[in-house]
Amino acid sequence: VILIRKQKSKPELTEPEEENMNHVEHYHDWLRDAHAMEKQAESMLESMASRIDNYPDVRARIEQHITETKHQITLLEEILDRNDISRSMLKDSMSKMMAFGQSMGGMAASDEIVKGSISGYVFEQFEIACYTSLLAAAKKAGDVASVPAIESILAEEQRMADWLIQHIPDTTEQFLLRSDADGVEAKK
Repeated sequence: VILIRKQKSKPELTEPEEENMNHVEHYHDWLRDAHAMEKQAESMLESMASRIDNYPDVRARIEQHITETKHQITLLEEILDRNDISRSMLKDSMSKMMAFGQSMGGMAASDEIVKGSISGYVFEQFEIACYTSLLAAAKKAGDVASVPAIESILAEEQRMADWLIQHIPDTTEQFLLRSDADGVEAKK
């Protein structure tokens, strides 16, 4: 006698259910991206802060943002865990490698502090756009429990971007004054 086992078939999903699964899958992928992005930010900020010698206000604000970034990573990990989403070790590793490359490139610039401030502002704007999108995706995916955390992260990124854009003129002027003075290091 040969027994044939009948395979269980997956239940058919209705179009709205399929569409929602697609929303959830995208949302989960973007959460992993956000986690990797913050790991990259942490590496870049720590590298930048360790090299700033002559701009104490910039260094202090970057150090404050490092603390904020570490908290953001914790919040994102809580969201990932609550949604049973595995972290992407590959994305995290690639982000850290990119951050290392960016920091090495910045070290060679004679105007490192100015270029670092500008690139920091651009990166903050990128993060703002990502969290704005992630917030909409969380709502569409029905993850209302994560909305306050994402809104909190978004607000911190906006404050950092605002601080940078307000201080770029002063940082640039300080750099120019220092670069004109004999025997004074200006780049960092």
